[in-house]
Amino acid sequence: MLFTQRCLQCLTAVRHRRVQLQLNAPVRRRCSTVQGDVRVRFAPSPTGFLHLGGLRTALYNYIFAKKYGGSFILRLEDTDQSRLVPGAAGSIEDMLEWAGIPPDESPRRGGSVGPYLQSQRLDLYSQTAQQLVESGHAYYCFCTSQRLDLIKKEALRTGQTPRYDNRCRHLRAKQVQDKLAQGIPHVIRFRLEAGVEPFQDLVFGWNHHEVAQVEGDPVVIKADGFPTYHLANIVDDHYMRISHVLRGSEWLISTSKHLLMYRALGWQPPTFGHLPLLMNKDGSKLSKRQGDIFIQSFKRDGILPEALLDITTNCGSGFSTNRMGRRIEELISEFSPSTITTHSALLDLEKLPEFNRIHLQHRIEDEEECRLLIKDLQGQVQQAYTAEIQDKEVLHEDYIRRVLHLRKGHISSLEELQSPTYSYLWVRPSFSSQQVAALTAEAQHIASLVLKLIAERGEDLAVDRLSKDLKTLAKQTKATKYRDVMKLLRLALSGLQQGPSVAEMMVSLGPAEISHRFQKLVLLSGTS
Repeated sequence: MLFTQRCLQCLTAVRHRRVQLQLNAPVRRRCSTVQGDVRVRFAPSPTGFLHLGGLRTALYNYIFAKKYGGSFILRLEDTDQSRLVPGAAGSIEDMLEWAGIPPDESPRRGGSVGPYLQSQRLDLYSQTAQQLVESGHAYYCFCTSQRLDLIKKEALRTGQTPRYDNRCRHLRAKQVQDKLAQGIPHVIRFRLEAGVEPFQDLVFGWNHHEVAQVEGDPVVIKADGFPTYHLANIVDDHYMRISHVLRGSEWLISTSKHLLMYRALGWQPPTFGHLPLLMNKDGSKLSKRQGDIFIQSFKRDGILPEALLDITTNCGSGFSTNRMGRRIEELISEFSPSTITTHSALLDLEKLPEFNRIHLQHRIEDEEECRLLIKDLQGQVQQAYTAEIQDKEVLHEDYIRRVLHLRKGHISSLEELQSPTYSYLWVRPSFSSQQVAALTAEAQHIASLVLKLIAERGEDLAVDRLSKDLKTLAKQTKATKYRDVMKLLRLALSGLQQGPSVAEMMVSLGPAEISHRFQKLVLLSGTS
């Protein structure tokens, strides 16, 4: 237990000294490296678009790199050519950049250890596989797909786990050469051996899986010449000088197999840390088939990247606090790898609007970010209300800034401001004399009082003061209750029965627009 604590604690010493741990086992584990030597990677397959689970893995790698002064690498594992999705490769990098966690090295940005697409590194995998064959750690397998299917069916029929029977590892050298000379299709398999050393995982502690007892020898080079994940990822991690592999816990059981390959090649393995899975709040698997967990969908729906980063870390572990509203700088500052637990992170997406509301408020309060929001909202309003806008003043920067500051903390996205509830901000409302008459017979008198108040106040409008003024104004009516006065004012301002306070509506619209709308009420009341 003491050793485990020391291994985890040494991560915090990364900025100050080189720490090298020696284990009793032959496989040496490096708990950390000096500042600048930390190199982590996010290695998705472009067989689909980036989803929340992938974003979370990328985020932990990014935070780890920035915490310890290292580099965050994006590598695309595109060796499964039959399943590649057009546009996915570029989209993955787009979404990382949008999320505010851009890679330091990637297919787009380049770097000193590229290329960063596995399909462009085939010679390296082939050479490594050949090295394994020549050293006796791998062999050619000529089994047909039909034979492999029969092995699988027989295992399932007898209630066993399907596994390759390692038949071709026993072929004599001449048999192999003859089959190769005949051009018989083949793969290359890695020879699993007993005696896997335990390894120290940063999250799950000591681990040990005797893979040779439960698995057949794995394919490392497929018949099409492309590598499998098991070979490609260790070759790339070695040549890209990856110091720490932080990946999903579903790969934990494969790590012993990978360590056997490192040993066979005489390479120093990186430090491994397997992150607990991201699950739905009920504990069910977060599935890509849900359709709404893709990052592009969140972006389209007006979710801010900071909110996504916040919620995916808030539901998990690895941070000194668990408060809402943290931005990337705070996540890096509060990150503590030794506090990552093995428990699955349960994600409650119903809370996402609340996270977005908090981060939208942060942006509104930042002058530079607010300018970007204003520009975005100007475009949205123009698109939504092009034919209905009567006064172009509603598209003015100062007007939209005033609206945003009054509504901050109340709205969860800019898109809300395009909803019918807020249409009064952009379009003058319609209402009938019957609606007015149903509230009061003093509409003309009340409208005149409002016009007088606005003329007195001029541009000096504030919500609190205006609220008091309206209470005073309501007392000047003869037979209309305060509640009905407010309903009338709301009707004249917005045509609605609900929404922000009447005082806030008036401050948002400004004196000129308030006067225009109440003059309409005077005219309408005078003709009824």
